[in-house]
Amino acid sequence: MSTQPIDFRRELKDLYSAARRPALVEVPELSFLMVDGKGDPNTSVEYEAAVAALYAVSYTLKFSTKRSPSGVDYKVMPLEGLWWSHDLSDFTTGNKSDWEWTMMIMQPDFVTPEDFEQARDAATAKKDLPAAPKLRLEKFREGSAAQVMYVGPYSDEGPTIKALHEFIEESGYVLDGKHHEIYLGDPRRTAPEKLKTIIRQPCAGATD
Repeated sequence: MSTQPIDFRRELKDLYSAARRPALVEVPELSFLMVDGKGDPNTSVEYEAAVAALYAVSYTLKFSTKRSPSGVDYKVMPLEGLWWSHDLSDFTTGNKSDWEWTMMIMQPDFVTPEDFEQARDAATAKKDLPAAPKLRLEKFREGSAAQVMYVGPYSDEGPTIKALHEFIEESGYVLDGKHHEIYLGDPRRTAPEKLKTIIRQPCAGATD
């Protein structure tokens, strides 16, 4: 009898859905495939290669796990990005050339380093993935954060980010950590004005 694949977006609903108004969340330690880079995601070849490698290895892990003795099946999680710059105003002015980033896709806790290495080898044997050697499997915990759902083109996020930062300050916290985006829409198949993105900003108590 076939069973439905595990949907971690539902299992972690508080982290992979959000309201149009900012809210505070607590983000536990999770496991991710990650890759680092720098530059405008709209024009950077490095960025395109990084995303291709993340998806290729994530899907290879999914299917290899399904074929394993455990037979566990799950849905591949959405693409996420940590973004930062020496000048924080870059996030509200739209200057993306100096952005640094870590792109990532969450993985189930049962995926081991050995599983990851085997999946990366299998994926690169089938397809040219220049960014694959840069991938890593890593635990990541954000802790306290504020997040909001943004709907629209990525280029118009500035006011929403500004409002999120203001919410954090008004709530008695300070910005603490890297700007985080979770991409719930596919820009190849979704009109820009309908793209859904969770924007998250880690924060800390003003006296921490």
